[in-house]
Amino acid sequence: MASSADSFASNISLASFSKATELKQRIWFTIGALIVFRFLSFVPLPGINARALTQLADQTQGGIIDMFNMFTGGSLERMSLIALGVMPYITASIVVQMASALHPTLAALKKEGTVGRQKLNQYTRYGTVFLCTIQGWFLAAGLESFGASSGIAAVVDPGYMFRIGAVISLVGGTMFLLWLGEQITSRGIGNGVSLIIMAGIVAQFPTFVSNMASGYSEGSIATGILLGFIAMVIGLILLISFFERAQRRLLVQYPKRATQKGMMQADRSHLPLKLNTAGVIPPIFASSLLLLPLTITQFAGNSLDPEGGVGGSFSTVLQYLQHGQPLYMTLYAIGIMFFAFFYTAVVFNPEETAQNLKKNGGFIPGIRPGKRTEEYLDYVLTRITVIGAIYLTFVCVVPEYMIAQTGVPLFLGGTSLLIVVNVTVDTISQIQSHLLAHQYGDLIKKAKLKGRLR
Repeated sequence: MASSADSFASNISLASFSKATELKQRIWFTIGALIVFRFLSFVPLPGINARALTQLADQTQGGIIDMFNMFTGGSLERMSLIALGVMPYITASIVVQMASALHPTLAALKKEGTVGRQKLNQYTRYGTVFLCTIQGWFLAAGLESFGASSGIAAVVDPGYMFRIGAVISLVGGTMFLLWLGEQITSRGIGNGVSLIIMAGIVAQFPTFVSNMASGYSEGSIATGILLGFIAMVIGLILLISFFERAQRRLLVQYPKRATQKGMMQADRSHLPLKLNTAGVIPPIFASSLLLLPLTITQFAGNSLDPEGGVGGSFSTVLQYLQHGQPLYMTLYAIGIMFFAFFYTAVVFNPEETAQNLKKNGGFIPGIRPGKRTEEYLDYVLTRITVIGAIYLTFVCVVPEYMIAQTGVPLFLGGTSLLIVVNVTVDTISQIQSHLLAHQYGDLIKKAKLKGRLR
């Protein structure tokens, strides 16, 4: 049954949106910041030959670089100042989050409230700079060696000066994106870093539509395949929208307290457990591991002999780990399920939740506080994670199967659809919250005005 807040939010109209001046300013600020992000994606690193880089990008298709290039909105294939995007920050935040769950010192920092979170955020930024430095150096060195092995001079003046300049530029670009994301979060609407990732994915959507349209007009894509792709994308969007909002709500009851009228009243609340607690982390980790051999082979170039020992082994592995191969899809599905359970265990701690409920006097009806509550939470979480892992696997493997059967490269894969739908739903929820607060503020002002007139 819908709550009063939900019914009130459903009555929000465009007239209330036009009156919300602060909300419109936040939206315009967010749009402006995302435009700055898109402009930066076309500013190349110093010392890069753009024409030669285009030829190199055509030779490295299908590897892990394609996935990161999707998240950066094409910045990586253009080797722009923000070629690394915000992925080093995402990686550092995941590492710090996992370490805070496993390391006692960091776990104690996590429990210190605002001060502890600020220190963990500081460690995350240090980790981001470190990862940017390492990735930037290897990216610059790999660009030089890959260009030399393939006979394409992508770097005008290779050497240590180019590598140092590239590292400084890449670190500066990523940290600027982090600052831009923080500004969007505080002064705009939605989560800044998530919106930057989504903007990079959506920016390539027109190219995908034009390629599909040209393929259909040339006859390489049949009408049935085109309609099937459209139906699949719409179906996956509806499925993701449903499952990402699905949750198991556990009833939590608190002891009876005396009210102002002298009556005893028991407080009740709900503990929401999301069906997909791990989010988009499992498919990203699984695809990164599977595409790693292909990326190593592409950057090794002619240095690997396909008939030799190591080169022959890599060539054999690559034959079975190509997109659409049964082994690839099987390992991809197993990896998604494994990381779904692993990351859920890192993010949600049943023991800590049970102890917090016990300290606040809360209990689940029919379950004893303490150890029994912890076991019950673990029992429920394990079972809903099974459904969440199956859902993630289905969303990510179905596009891969469609690509394998039709041979048509699909830009909107399962991972990108998950990110776009999640960020869109969260942003719309924040817009509704701002409109709801604005409408409540108008009601309070009207009530005060009527009180004064009386």
